[in-house]
Amino acid sequence: MPAMIELNNATKRYDSLTAVDNVSFSVGKGEYFALLGPNGAGKTTIVKMLLGFTRPTSGSLLLNGIPSTRADCRTAVGYLSENLHIPPYLSGWQYLQRCAELLDIRRSDATDQCRRIVELIGMQGREYTKVNTYSKGMIQRFGLGAALIGNPKLLILDEPTAGLDPIGIREIRQLLESLKHQGMTIFLNSHLLSEVEKICDAAAIINRGKLLVKDKISAIVKDGETLEDVFVRLVKG
Repeated sequence: MPAMIELNNATKRYDSLTAVDNVSFSVGKGEYFALLGPNGAGKTTIVKMLLGFTRPTSGSLLLNGIPSTRADCRTAVGYLSENLHIPPYLSGWQYLQRCAELLDIRRSDATDQCRRIVELIGMQGREYTKVNTYSKGMIQRFGLGAALIGNPKLLILDEPTAGLDPIGIREIRQLLESLKHQGMTIFLNSHLLSEVEKICDAAAIINRGKLLVKDKISAIVKDGETLEDVFVRLVKG
């Protein structure tokens, strides 16, 4: 399977701290992939390097074969951060429209995309109310919607179900599964290991900057264990 994401001996050091230590793995096109690890493991640093927010100290990261240090590698990438902030004076619709403007999408095309996205994220009827009336989960839905503008080939999601109730989690899971079936590659960070086990094709577990395992979920979870069991065993060493 062709790789959408490749890490080749990726390392990131901050003075005496090694946040990511010689990590290599790949994510195939159309794959649903989870990057797992405890807080401080290096997950966010890997995402920052993929998105060009910071450069690797050594090694390389590629998006669709293009080095992550080049801006053009992100033209087909949608991103949702965990701590998303939307200006409270905007409506969800205005936020989506402004994101479309940043991507230089024609107004008519942007309107069509925003209508489709509002339906996809289940926010019909609330798209024109102000963000300061939204719950955390509603803000998260519009953040995911913004990541879908421009029809990206790759979604990078940091805790996409944060703040959602069980119904919301199920709805977002169904949406992401639908996007995967359409050929989109999905790369996510999540602490909801039960959800990851249900929906992801493969996962990598890191701790203290080092890769502990990367494989198909079916190969990682076996002998009656759950993904949480494997995670705890590997991280605790």
